[in-house]
Amino acid sequence: MDPLTQGVIGAALPQAVARKPKIIAAGLFGFVAGMVPDLDVLIQSEVDPLLYLEYHRQFTHSFIFIPIGGLMCAAVFQLLLGRFFDLSFKQTWFFCALGVGTHGLLDAFTSYGTMLFWPFSDARFSWKIVSVVDPLFTVPIVLLLVLSLWKRRPGFAQLGLLWAGLYLGLGFMQQQSAIAMGNALAAERGHTPIRIEAKPSFANLLVWKTVYETDDKFYIDAVRVRIGPQVFEGASIPKLDVARDFPWLQVGTQQADDIERFRWFSDNYVARDPINPDRIIDVRYSMVPNEIAALWSIGLDPAAPADKHVDFSTHRGDVKPATARLKGLIFAPTN
Repeated sequence: MDPLTQGVIGAALPQAVARKPKIIAAGLFGFVAGMVPDLDVLIQSEVDPLLYLEYHRQFTHSFIFIPIGGLMCAAVFQLLLGRFFDLSFKQTWFFCALGVGTHGLLDAFTSYGTMLFWPFSDARFSWKIVSVVDPLFTVPIVLLLVLSLWKRRPGFAQLGLLWAGLYLGLGFMQQQSAIAMGNALAAERGHTPIRIEAKPSFANLLVWKTVYETDDKFYIDAVRVRIGPQVFEGASIPKLDVARDFPWLQVGTQQADDIERFRWFSDNYVARDPINPDRIIDVRYSMVPNEIAALWSIGLDPAAPADKHVDFSTHRGDVKPATARLKGLIFAPTN
């Protein structure tokens, strides 16, 4: 999730269980601690651009990191603010650990993938039921936390957590409807998907991106569920075949290894970029859900030496027209 939402949820849990005199400290410590795991974005390499992908949402987001992250935050807060708030180190650690503990779990509800059980497993949990930015999820919680601080009543923070749970539950129901519509669309085309997934488009739970896989292609579409249900057909793209798409690439080179690293990160939803043939894209992500316009890719170079890493690029493009097209899907009249 975005940093604000992470901080807000990180504050909500300790505020919800704090006693009245400690609500301000609980909210402040939880808010900051709730964002701390994302400091893993600082793990980067100028030589190896995929290092960032391997470490983001890895050890700092795992369950095993919760007491450690809480301890790190508590050491700083106790030194700076412990006396001011009249808190014992144990109390400070408790609030911080609760804040840190919300982070990885909340991220797992999005579509990026989070290693909750690192180092025991490198599985990336991705339940795909809420967008990484969704004001309708975040804003009510912010308002309830402000009321909790103002009134010194943890009940408002508890209502904020209740809202979060209800919204995520709604996201799950919307996702199941989106998958059902995606399966129906595949059946109309005479396809039996090997796998199918649905993820919410940016900042809403109404329009969902569906991606299903057949033997040779990925099919990317969008569906609007429940309120004026509608299918917005997209496009298809051949699945990546390294031998076919990059016949010049030698096995054992760094670029060949990096393709497999990117394939793992992308859960094998990878294809050759139809616009730039030297790029490999993750087909799961695009600003407009029924378009093949990847948000990131890796670039290969036929002339690169054997030890040269791939390039990693993000593709935001012109956000305004993409946002307009997304709004067009959300508010499109029913057929």
